[in-house]
Amino acid sequence: MTSNSPSTGSGPDRRTFLASSGLAALAVAGGAPLLTACGGGGSKNEGATTGKKLKDLLPAYVASDLVAPDIPARNGSAAGFTKALPAAELKTSVPKKLGRGGEFTVMAPIWGNVPKQGNPYWKAMDEAAGVRVTWQNQQGDTYGQKLGAVLASSGVPDAVVVPGWELTGKIPSAIANKFADLGPYLSGDRVEQYPNLAAIPTGAWRRSVFGGKLRGLPMPAATTPNIAPFYRTDLFEEEGLEAPTSAQEFYDLCKQLNAPGSKVWACGDMTWAAWNIFGVLPEKPYYWQLVDGKLVNRYETDAYLEALEWSRKLYSAGFVHPDAKAETGSIGDLCAAGKVWMYCQDLSDWYGKAAVQRVEDKKFRMEAFDYFAPDGGDPTLYARPPADIWTFISEKADERTVRDILALADFTAAPYGSKEQRLRMYGVEGVHHTYEDGVLTKNGKGNDEVFSTYEYLASPAPFVAYADLPDVTRGMVRWQQRQGEHTRKPLFHGMMIIEPTRYTELNAEFEDLEKDVVRGRKKVSDMQRAASDWKSGGGDKLRDWYRELLDETGDSAA
Repeated sequence: MTSNSPSTGSGPDRRTFLASSGLAALAVAGGAPLLTACGGGGSKNEGATTGKKLKDLLPAYVASDLVAPDIPARNGSAAGFTKALPAAELKTSVPKKLGRGGEFTVMAPIWGNVPKQGNPYWKAMDEAAGVRVTWQNQQGDTYGQKLGAVLASSGVPDAVVVPGWELTGKIPSAIANKFADLGPYLSGDRVEQYPNLAAIPTGAWRRSVFGGKLRGLPMPAATTPNIAPFYRTDLFEEEGLEAPTSAQEFYDLCKQLNAPGSKVWACGDMTWAAWNIFGVLPEKPYYWQLVDGKLVNRYETDAYLEALEWSRKLYSAGFVHPDAKAETGSIGDLCAAGKVWMYCQDLSDWYGKAAVQRVEDKKFRMEAFDYFAPDGGDPTLYARPPADIWTFISEKADERTVRDILALADFTAAPYGSKEQRLRMYGVEGVHHTYEDGVLTKNGKGNDEVFSTYEYLASPAPFVAYADLPDVTRGMVRWQQRQGEHTRKPLFHGMMIIEPTRYTELNAEFEDLEKDVVRGRKKVSDMQRAASDWKSGGGDKLRDWYRELLDETGDSAA
């Protein structure tokens, strides 16, 4: 897989973590159609679409058998590919060029320098798909600000990428009002003219229904946890150490390893790993559980407070590198340099660190240890949404433009092992990459031009493919599969739920407060007061809204 992911700094920032992860296809639908807001008085775009109406909107699923993975997907994991074929042996997934030569604009986030217009990579992709794209790339860290301004204007590009973490404020309503209904092109058997789109798992399409219409082209990924607790396996083995298997073991190990006097710290900020260790509910809209028939929110649970307290103790004991508290630098880089023993980050960091470090040190090994419950038993993990990044097409686009965008999306959704996916991931052979002894290597031009942009248009079923480091591919997929054994579906899993606008910013303060609590600037009791204020400030009314939604749709976690 290519890299142009968001920066992976010290502090656990939601947008950084979410943006560097993919999301996968496993979803539940049921109950009667629900298109209006629960609780009354809401927009027609609030709530969820379920039941027969949802079924009628979804594209027919036609699995791709173009290439068989070396490691089949299991327990919600990605599939794994450990080899790269020479160009002559790649399969063709789009035998007929579907694009009609139209020109359109695409607004998308990018983390890094924007390639120059007319570069060889973009020109090759245009030629292969039969389209002409003008990219309007915006820096990912400030993408939400640009997105809000664009959607509030009359000048919406032909296609716009919207990450799920930007579904706040008026953006969900804008999606339902400013983007095209793709049902006439993709619902049911209509999708079969775009075979790679037809092979996208149904769960990802279920999350692509906004305002009662199929509007999004999804980017699916694995349902297993995307945040992994990493440790330096090579250094652990040198010291005769084993990975921790309980919360107390982790703390005791930190105490043993911590050596600030030698400029070595036990860990980075572990808050995001703590959510999984303590079985904390996911974020909205899946942040509810039924307890004795009553809906209880993430912020009201003991597990949430216990995870914060555990993370706080790591800080107060001095085990966490100072850069984590200051939210500067890269803890992952410090771990790679032997200055930090353990840290948590998106699973993709496994490859990122190994690829860089093994250039100089062939013995470098970093792995992720399995999650555990606080007492050392099996963890309680929650499945992630089936899609959380989409491309939407402007409602003002004419049919030819829509079909050209769909043609490009069908091209970018080609599976690994196809000619189309090779071009999308690695660019032009001899210009952007070389192939030698089964290993694909990007050159400087490839690193400058072949960025993560096209996959946002649409992507195939999730996969991991690092032919240059097959042990990392196997390690990542098998880690996902082991975690998948303990993964359960939260309430409303797989549904696209749009909360009433008056509630969308209700929990906005919690992320900053979480940081303050674990770093010792605030107390856990401050979080308890915030949860109480949340209830009286609209949380209880939001609970009633979700209760009505639950009564309509049924318990997807059952």
